[in-house]
Amino acid sequence: MLRFERVSKKFTEGAVERQVLREASLELPTGSFTALLGRSGSGKSTLLNLAAGLDRVDSGRVFCDEVELTALSDHDFTLFRRRQLGFIFQFFHLFPTLTVAENLGLVLELSGRSGDVEGMLRRVGLWERRESYPDKLSGGEQQRVAVARALVHGPRLVLADEPTGNLDQENGATVLDLLRLRDAGVTLLVATHSQEVADAADRVVRVVDGQLV
Repeated sequence: MLRFERVSKKFTEGAVERQVLREASLELPTGSFTALLGRSGSGKSTLLNLAAGLDRVDSGRVFCDEVELTALSDHDFTLFRRRQLGFIFQFFHLFPTLTVAENLGLVLELSGRSGDVEGMLRRVGLWERRESYPDKLSGGEQQRVAVARALVHGPRLVLADEPTGNLDQENGATVLDLLRLRDAGVTLLVATHSQEVADAADRVVRVVDGQLV
């Protein structure tokens, strides 16, 4: 479903150039749950951003369902991302001026797909909060909305960057359970520091010195 071929990426910070990924290669089977483990700054989030088109590779190629993402224009990548990808951030990134239901509805509007907002919110236990704004929700509730938003349009690939990193143990376990109960065929790639998340994954890939082990 997702394949990285000898991907390299570096960033320039002031006068310092930092190589984050060095010819990293990885394949994710359809429907799998892969956890990326590594220290802060090791390249975990960069790998997710390259898959989502939020960053571009310096060299190498990225494929999603045999579509070469690295060959797409920014416009085509945006359309692909809206329709095929779901992204869950550590700090939620919900739209503060939209209600819970409207946050999910916007994803459906942008993707051009139909979806069951009520069913998805019931699935994460938040249908009763559908008219609430994000600032009225707890951190655990906000992350559950973020999970629902990432799944509501039926993406083939879900990328999650430290989805439990900003939550207490109980809420983190709830979010992890929701991710494990995703629909069959949905591929999940999670960057995490959490051993609990790693234990729940089908496979653990460690990011060490810019390479995948």
